[in-house]
Parts: sequence; structure tokens; C-alpha cells
Amino acid sequence: MLSSQLKLGLSYYSDLYDMIVPKDHILRKIRELVDFSFIYDELKNKYCLDNGRNAKNPILLFKYLLLKYLYNLSDNGVVERSRYDMSFKYFLELMPEEEVIHPSLLTKFRKQRLKDENILDLLINKSVELAINQGVLKSNTIIVDSTHTEARYHKTTQREMLKKASTSLKAALKDSDKDIYLPDEPEKRASLDEYNEYCHELLNTVQESPYSELPTIKEESSMLSEILDNQIDCYDQSIDPDARIGHKTVNSSFYGYKTHLAMTDERIITAATITSGEAFDGQELPVLVQKSKAAGATVNEVIADTAYSTLENLKDAQSNDYKLISKLNPSIIKGTRSEDGFIFNKDADTMQCPAGHLAIKYRIDKRSNQKKNTRIKYFFDINICHVCPYRNGCYKENAKTKTYSITIKSDYHKNQEAFQKTQYFKERFKTRYMIEAKNSELKNIHGYNRCDAAGLSNMQLQGAVSIFAVNLKRILKLKGEVCPNEKK
Repeated sequence: MLSSQLKLGLSYYSDLYDMIVPKDHILRKIRELVDFSFIYDELKNKYCLDNGRNAKNPILLFKYLLLKYLYNLSDNGVVERSRYDMSFKYFLELMPEEEVIHPSLLTKFRKQRLKDENILDLLINKSVELAINQGVLKSNTIIVDSTHTEARYHKTTQREMLKKASTSLKAALKDSDKDIYLPDEPEKRASLDEYNEYCHELLNTVQESPYSELPTIKEESSMLSEILDNQIDCYDQSIDPDARIGHKTVNSSFYGYKTHLAMTDERIITAATITSGEAFDGQELPVLVQKSKAAGATVNEVIADTAYSTLENLKDAQSNDYKLISKLNPSIIKGTRSEDGFIFNKDADTMQCPAGHLAIKYRIDKRSNQKKNTRIKYFFDINICHVCPYRNGCYKENAKTKTYSITIKSDYHKNQEAFQKTQYFKERFKTRYMIEAKNSELKNIHGYNRCDAAGLSNMQLQGAVSIFAVNLKRILKLKGEVCPNEKK
């Protein structure tokens, strides 16, 4: 059964809060600023309202999560600190002597109550509404960029996949025939080639076994065979199947997710989308603009880096009547062709295929026929294409090269090129740096550099509460109500 209210109980020790928690403490200010009843309204359908055991109020549990990301703590850490930190207890609306929850309840709350909720848009829209009501959001400009977050778990390598599949196959064989002879497993530091050789030998043993057609053994041997033939996607075998490899430069990469942000001049985040790491930044621009408007922000201009100056975005800016202050890059003038999955990676400054692999070189072809436009041809590593799980329909067997060409054309780009030469464009583009500072705040202060758990849904929850926290801090900062001892 769920209670509809969260109230501070009566206690002989309640006066301690007035003595210990300063009037300008950030948690006291947030409690005064935000009416958290919207959390109850959004989640009450996840509870039984008239029978059963009393449940912890979702407002209380959400406040625990907010403290967790506000102060970059673990589940155990935020519960332990709530046990002795009076400012935490005051914010949670607990009596000074009241017991705190068990940390496992936060895990249950995330998985059962916040699952499938549109929590990211809900919390951002609520914080933008607060900013507007408090009179601190007046800008008609948004700055757009993305920041990456490392996955909690590493990507499964082919060697790890082979070891896991071969171990499962050996166990299935032993269950059927305890006396069967099996080849010795390689040492822990064995190379991939040694593991390939061992797995082939193991499969030969299976074929010679009278139990090879048993369903369990047949299924396990088929899995191992497909891994050896590079037919199994390593991401599907990873602990975090939603994370992907993204590139920051040609020589540096990360495995995880991207958060695409829209932020006003006042440094209030008005919209966000969270994708896997290989996603192209530019394609998120129309969504961020629409979400910002839905949250209540006015969008007359968008400031962004070169990844956002695609043909599709230039068209969207014109059709939705906003200025796109984004410098053109000759390599992405045509933008992307959404039907084939190839994108331009602006961090690595080269083309990226649907599997996430980067082009190794490019060539500019100027056509002899004047009616034909100049094109840029990108070349990919053919050795990678040979074993790529996405090669069907992309790479032709026995082809000596794999190339991808884009054509430079469009009046939209000519207009944008003229616009970026204006003094107005140059001055406004200088403000783009502000979103880099916001990305740094999320990562270095609120733990957004690494995922808390596996899966896109968990990443979205982490992003939602983290962004809500930084927006609340920014609103208080703009109102001049932040405690001097708190991090800005």
C-alpha cells in the first residue's frame, strides 16, 4: 500500500535541523525550490494504492537517487551518509532518529518503478519549467554538443567469446559422457590463434562423439562454430549489449554511450538524448530542438560544431525558422545517407561505417565533366571487411577494395558558407565553449564519466537524475542562493 504524502514526523530532536543545517545550504534550497509531488503522480500507477504492505514513498526513494548523483556516491554510500549527515536527513524529510532504507531498495526502485518511464524528458522538462517560473531562463539560443560515458563493463573480445562457448560445450559433453576425452584448454595467456586451434579441435571431437546430435550439445557446438566463423556479434555476448565503440580521434576510442545535450546561454540543459557510442552527433539535432521547444524553451538559433552542419540539419533549420550557427566541413557537406548507415565522424575527421570502423584514407575526385560535382572517396581496411559481421550487403566477396563516396553540392551549403563569414556568426560561435564546461561538470563532479550499470535504460536513468541535479544547482546559482561552500 502506498501513502500519498511524505511528511517530516514529529520528534523531540527536530530542532536540531535548524541548529545544524545552514539556511543557505543547497539541500535546504532545493527542498524549498522543488515540489517533488510530481514524482508521486508519475509513479503511483506502479503501486497498489489500497492494500498490501506499506511501501516506501517514491518521493523518498527518488530523493535518495538525487543525493546519489548530486554528490557522486554509490547506493551504499548515499544510504550510509544519510545515516549520520543531518543535511541529508533533512532533505529526505526524515526525523533525526529515524532509520534509513536498505541500499538494495534503490536497486529495486530503479528496476521495478522507474523502468519504461520517460524519466529523461520528465526531469529535464520539470527543471526547465522551474527555471522559467523562477525567471532565470530568458535566452532564445541553445548550444548543442555530445559527451561520452564509458560503459561499466568492457566489450567482450573474440577470445573471451571462444572461451565461454567452449567451456559451455565441454560441460554439455561431460554431462552426456563422463569418460569422453577432450583436448586440453590453452593457458590463460594463450593467443587468439591458439584458442582458434583448440576450438576447432574441440568441434572435431564433438563430431566424432555419438552424442553430437543431442539438442544441448548441438546447440552449444553451433554457437562455437558461428563464433569461429565471425557470424556472432561480440556486442550481443557482452555484459552490456547496448554499449558500442565510439571514436574521439583517429587513434582513441571509448566503449559506452553518448549523451547529446542542448543548453541555453544561462547554462540550463533543455533537452537530451542518449545513444550508443557510435551514433552520429548530427542526426540528433532536430530531436534536441523539438524537445527544447516542448520543454518551454524558445529556440531562435542553435550553436554547434561542424558535425551538425549536415544537409538535413540545414534544411531543418530553414523549415523550422531558426539559425544554425555551425561551421561547414567540406567532408560532410553532403551529410549522411540514412539508408546505408555510413556517417562522418567529426572527432576522427573521417568516414565511419555501420559497424563503427573508420576509413583509413580518402581521395578528392574532381570530375572532368563540368556538369558533375566534385566527390570525396573514402577507403576502408579490406582486412576488417573480410570478417566484419555486417559485411552482407555492404562488402562484395573477393572485392579488392571497399570505398564510400559523397558528393559536394547543394545551395543550402552556399547560403551557410556566406552566413558563417558574417561578424554575427563569428561572435555567436565563440559562446560554444560553455557547453564543454557543462560536460566537464557532469563528468568530474557528478560521476557521469562512467555508467553505473549495464544497458541503455540504466544509462538514461543516470543521465536523467544527473542532468536534473545540475539544472537545480544552476537555477540556485542564477538566483544567487547557492551556499558558498558548495561546488558550483
